[in-house]
Amino acid sequence: MLLLGGSAGSFKLFFQIVKKIPPTINKTVLIIMHRKRNFFSEIEKLFAEHSRIRLKEVCDKDGIQINAIYIAPANYHTLIEKNGQFGLDVSEAVWYSKPSIDVTFESAADIYRERCTAILFSGANQDGAEGLLKIRNNGGLAIVQDPNEAEMAEMPQSAINNKAAEFILTTDQIIELIKHNC
Repeated sequence: MLLLGGSAGSFKLFFQIVKKIPPTINKTVLIIMHRKRNFFSEIEKLFAEHSRIRLKEVCDKDGIQINAIYIAPANYHTLIEKNGQFGLDVSEAVWYSKPSIDVTFESAADIYRERCTAILFSGANQDGAEGLLKIRNNGGLAIVQDPNEAEMAEMPQSAINNKAAEFILTTDQIIELIKHNC
């Protein structure tokens, strides 16, 4: 599983990455992006129009499929369940956000362990740092966008400060990694 988490400043990067994900990625890709509550958005439609593989918003109890991109919906935490499905949770916001990157990263770390790669991008709070650390501690690959390139450096910097980041990569390096090695 490939997890991409971000907030303020990550939309354009996610759009760029979605366009470059190869149809042969042989992974499930899940995008967890902070979104405004109760705000209509056509992010999924925009991303799907430019994706080379199937892309959809997560629905509760969706089966997790490879060679697909999923987007965590607004107003819910997205969980990875042991039975190979997504679960949606309505509990309180974490770091003022639903979906919370930490919640999703932590649930994926428990299920996918060393078969999980997570990348934390630009954002204006600490969401994702604890979840990324759990992924790293469970044997997964933990990457952050170089804070010097991030529009909002607090999110990747929090993960670095937390010793969660195994690698600190530029945006170009991340895109190349996804295109060729993930």
